[in-house]
Amino acid sequence: MSLFSIFFIGVGLAMDACAVSFAKGMCLKKTVFRYAWILAFAFGLFQAGMPLLGWWIGHYFEGFITAVDHWIAFILLGTIGFHMIKEAKDTTDESECPATAIPLKDIIILAVATSIDALAVGISFAFLQVDILSAVAIIGITTFIISFAAVIIGNRCGGHMGTYAEVIGGIILIAIGLKILVEHLIA
Repeated sequence: MSLFSIFFIGVGLAMDACAVSFAKGMCLKKTVFRYAWILAFAFGLFQAGMPLLGWWIGHYFEGFITAVDHWIAFILLGTIGFHMIKEAKDTTDESECPATAIPLKDIIILAVATSIDALAVGISFAFLQVDILSAVAIIGITTFIISFAAVIIGNRCGGHMGTYAEVIGGIILIAIGLKILVEHLIA
């Protein structure tokens, strides 16, 4: 498999992280660049690590992982999305977005949820002629760049939307989870 093909796989895998980064960026009022770095690093790390893990365990768990990856992503993204919506509804000050920070627990859950598909890609890499170290480096760097830019763009677009931005972000996460679930169920 060519590095060019792997780059496009990386772009495709990064789209969920991009949408989540955009949604989180919409609500950030403080330390936007700090969280852009943190989210981009977490998403890039997990997007690179999951294919490596998938490649490593490819033959042993292929049937199980591909059978449930969509449910795992759906549950994790849906849970975070509903949490975001609930948090926005619980905010008493309508003019202030509740996300002045993103808890580390949420960052890790989002990074795992958006990288589940990358695990399945790694499993397929186990059966193809892929230089796995180059592949995971390309996927990780691509995801980092896209996620970083998405946080900044999301903040510029939605930084003043108040609690509505948090609700929109929650809806986006739930929609991504539903999209992943539906794509796998109809495939």
